[in-house]
Amino acid sequence: MKLKQVVEIGKCLSNQTRVEILEWLKNPEANFPPNESGISNKEGVCVGNIQEKTGLSQSTISTYLGSMERCGLLHMVRNGKWSYFSRNEETIQEFIRSIQ
Repeated sequence: MKLKQVVEIGKCLSNQTRVEILEWLKNPEANFPPNESGISNKEGVCVGNIQEKTGLSQSTISTYLGSMERCGLLHMVRNGKWSYFSRNEETIQEFIRSIQ
């Protein structure tokens, strides 16, 4: 992993809500209601469900999720106008190895 990506991930993880989102997405079926679209929570959790659980505004959550996706912590899948997020376990493990 390049140092720039390590630093960007570190910035993302310096925010408590972003860390909580990663924790919740580790076991999405236990932490979020089922998606109404038919997409399973294992495939990705709807932004609206994440926003509701945090209690923050939609624009704040979109900013958080976007930065987490750009640095590689999350995968995003679109289904129509809806976006669904899941953890990128490969990048998370690579980040852990990089800082050990």
